[in-house]
Amino acid sequence: MTKAQIVEEIVQKTGLTKKDVAETVDQFLKAISETLAAGKHLEIRGFGTFKVKSRKARMARNPRTGDPVPVPERNVPVFKVSKELKDMVAASNPIAEDNNAAGVKSA
Repeated sequence: MTKAQIVEEIVQKTGLTKKDVAETVDQFLKAISETLAAGKHLEIRGFGTFKVKSRKARMARNPRTGDPVPVPERNVPVFKVSKELKDMVAASNPIAEDNNAAGVKSA
């Protein structure tokens, strides 16, 4: 789903103008981005948590030449899904139903 599709769905459900919804979605995403850029975390209860984690410096390999390449330490954004969202997705997961119908056992 794209941002434009999200805006369209909200417009249909709320009756607000497309311009207002698009601006609201843009400001929401901007707030998340600015919070992460400041090194803070953001929790949306029932949805998940956005955080910034530090990745240590390491040595990698150039796949073409095999030469070692240093990768510097850096901060990366991460998202941890809430238990409620995990449960909702698991409950509506058609893959699990298809596997059960095909006789596939889950671990």
